[in-house]
Amino acid sequence: MTPQEILAQYGPREAMEYDVVVVGAGPAGLATAIHLKQLGAKAGREVSVVVLEKGSEPGSHILSGAVMDPRAIGELFPDWQALGAPLAQPVTGDDVLFLSATGAHRTPNWLVPRNLHNDGCYVVSLEDVVKWLAQQAEALGVEVFAGFAAAEVLYDEQGRVKGVATGNVGIGKNGEPHDGFQLGMELHGKYTVFAEGARGHLGKQLLARFELTQGRDPQSYAIGIKELWEVPADKARPGLVVHTAGWPMTDAFGGGFVYHLAERKVSLGFVIGLDYANPYLNPFEETQRWKTHPAIRAHIEGGKRLGYGARAINNGSLQALPKTVFPGGALVGCDAGYMNAARIKGSHAAIKSGMLCAEAIVEALAAGRAHDELSAYPAAFEASWLHAELQRTRNFKLWFKKGKWVGNLMTGIEHWLLPKLGIQSPPWTLHGSKSDHEYLLPAAQCAKIDYPKPDGKLSFDRLSSVFVSNTNHAEDQPAHLTLKDASIPVEVNWKIYAGPEARYCPAGVYEFVAGDDGTERLQINAQNCVHCKTCDIKDPRQNIVWVAPEGGGGPNYVGM
Repeated sequence: MTPQEILAQYGPREAMEYDVVVVGAGPAGLATAIHLKQLGAKAGREVSVVVLEKGSEPGSHILSGAVMDPRAIGELFPDWQALGAPLAQPVTGDDVLFLSATGAHRTPNWLVPRNLHNDGCYVVSLEDVVKWLAQQAEALGVEVFAGFAAAEVLYDEQGRVKGVATGNVGIGKNGEPHDGFQLGMELHGKYTVFAEGARGHLGKQLLARFELTQGRDPQSYAIGIKELWEVPADKARPGLVVHTAGWPMTDAFGGGFVYHLAERKVSLGFVIGLDYANPYLNPFEETQRWKTHPAIRAHIEGGKRLGYGARAINNGSLQALPKTVFPGGALVGCDAGYMNAARIKGSHAAIKSGMLCAEAIVEALAAGRAHDELSAYPAAFEASWLHAELQRTRNFKLWFKKGKWVGNLMTGIEHWLLPKLGIQSPPWTLHGSKSDHEYLLPAAQCAKIDYPKPDGKLSFDRLSSVFVSNTNHAEDQPAHLTLKDASIPVEVNWKIYAGPEARYCPAGVYEFVAGDDGTERLQINAQNCVHCKTCDIKDPRQNIVWVAPEGGGGPNYVGM
């Protein structure tokens, strides 16, 4: 049965009414909800707010390095330290390393560009931060519904957004309801805020429907692959922040990070731009290879891997930021693209964007408005410190599209030299012209890459990695990784690009299997999916479409 047929037979859906519906309990969504309540209380007006979270609990799908700039959370909660916010480990040092195959060159402190200084920042588990924010939101009266995936945007008769519907539960692989069937519910709001993170599946629909990217540069993304380790006491250096460039990347944009938390924990990972050209490149394998470098293994050798995950990241630029408002709602955080790739930070931008959006909504509600366009939100952003910050870093990723050495040189000029000359923002602006999937070259034009086998101590395979991500989906449900045209994986992706989805997926979801007649077919192991969205971004024909699985499915990150 189609969703429309199911609704016709089992409907209508139950509906709940709120002033504001927020989709996504990450930093942006929770900051929006919290600030709505704060402003409402200050004005003596009750603002009803609900937050939907597809993960089993707030934070279970959150993945980030992370080094956090406390500026925005300090505006949201000026007494955040007294309230016990889990920003407990200040940054104590910055190492910026350029790696060769066997060696490492540390950049002298005086030469480190402005964007890589982390004075005053904190090494955090963003999952812990999000859990704390959810607690603060609920204490203020926000309703947080975890395990409920927003599956559909709802529109009124004028075509304005009026809310969302959660997905149905209890649909079998055959598309038919079974004994555990429950119809989804509708949540209506005067305004609906979308805070799904990078490449949000509903945000993607809104960008197209309301033509929000018209006149903007194409958005660019990277994949970030992260692991959490517990290391021997003699290797623990709480507060040390390490960033690496160079090996093992040659032609592609990428770099690594090692962040020392308290209690002998180390977050580490690798970020690779999804505009890479060689279809044989495997981001997961590049990460595993990077960990074997002497400069990286020195931090973790003898330790134990505790967690694994992956997530697409906005590379972020003002030039690619879409229009963030439309009739009835707004985009905040990485659903819009508020990410400072040059600083390798997005949580402070997510929180600030949510606060700015909340201020515009409260103003609209006070004026008796609903379902209109919140023009005060983008206007407030343009007058904010966040806009000024992103203005300074607007060219960062675009320089690297011109080559590694050009990117390194111009990062030095824009973020080291110009500030010393009193020029805070570069006087030139670059523009992108292609989406990430358009960069992939036919396999015949590229060299195969031979990756070393995992040793089970420092490097691992994908399936054992997915295991420590605690990923789980109900197996008897329709695959949430869908194909517009079932023939394209073999006729295009396999024959022209050597099946890149089998490599760019960090969870082993896509697998080409030879049939009895010797021909290949694509097998989709949707139960492995860690919801990174890489396939939705990098598929060369944009044939893969990520849709919401049943709520509560996916990874269950711990301490990430």
